[in-house]
Amino acid sequence: MKPEQLKDDAPGTLMFPQFESELYLGAAREVCGLTPDQLDFESDKWGWSGWSIRRQLSHMASGNFRWFWQRWGLSMYPGGAPANVPTSEETKVLAQSKFDRRLDENLYWDIKSILRELKRGLTLGQAILSKETVGSMRTKEFEFSDEGKWPWFYNIHGTGLRRDIETPTKIWFNLETIFRHRYYEHITHLYNIQRIKQALGLDTHVNIPIEGYMALPGWDLSTPNQ
Repeated sequence: MKPEQLKDDAPGTLMFPQFESELYLGAAREVCGLTPDQLDFESDKWGWSGWSIRRQLSHMASGNFRWFWQRWGLSMYPGGAPANVPTSEETKVLAQSKFDRRLDENLYWDIKSILRELKRGLTLGQAILSKETVGSMRTKEFEFSDEGKWPWFYNIHGTGLRRDIETPTKIWFNLETIFRHRYYEHITHLYNIQRIKQALGLDTHVNIPIEGYMALPGWDLSTPNQ
């Protein structure tokens, strides 16, 4: 059933079923078994290969902690913190490291440790979904600062994203938009991982829909053979 067909009292988990296992399993399937040279291949030949497979995955993992914990903390969990939330020290290395929107590479370099944190962050998202309904996902809002760095957001998220009338740099996301953003981010970077694998002559395993940010006009969907 499409999200727009769900009734307001339907569980939030039905809105984004991908967070239960699909996002993690798809990423794990693409990266498991790769050699260090394959995981760390980077090239300036394509815009999407500037980050290696390892770093693409690290970015995916780190983003969940920023959006599901670091920015709004317990306000996303009105029933209390779920199990295994990051400590303040962990939050710094998971969501606020010096490694450009990635996990701290001094601590999370082994691919198994990155996958572990990817799963942990997705579990936080699932904990939020499990306590919400479709209606609450569309009415609960969270404040964010925007200085014009994300213009494509407004072409995707519609009514789930609004700018504050009195403070132009302040915007509000509803929960649906936050989860939609995280889903689009995951599939976008998983597509990058697949393109790097193709450049290395490796098989890919997951069918990724071209939707969200990748469906925007002008988005680079090129592959190594083009």
